[in-house]
Amino acid sequence: VQLQASGGGLVQAGGSLRLSCVASGFTFRASALGWFRQAPGKEREFVAAIHRDGVTRKYADSVKGRFTISRDNTKNMVYLQMSSLKHDDTGVYYCAADSRKIVSSLTNADYAYWGQGTLVTVSS
Repeated sequence: VQLQASGGGLVQAGGSLRLSCVASGFTFRASALGWFRQAPGKEREFVAAIHRDGVTRKYADSVKGRFTISRDNTKNMVYLQMSSLKHDDTGVYYCAADSRKIVSSLTNADYAYWGQGTLVTVSS
């Protein structure tokens, strides 16, 4: 099982970035997918998730209206489009996957599989 996140970098406040995560080694289309982040000195927190139905999405209140999660089952990819970035969005972003997830548990961090993380730095 492998999840490889990419797309992080340095961006000015107000800018945009798109994170990507490619997966292999498990049944991607049957899995819920999530993005979490960890800021320096803070605990990992939920950002966004998409159910295996491809329709149901959950977002942290802090990113609603600014971030969009999407998936492409033909490419085993999950994306996080981030816009209107703020300094507080700085952190390492991790993608995660789990076939056991139901809608009510999408925001919980107990995903079975995790990527290595990609660093997003938003300068103010």
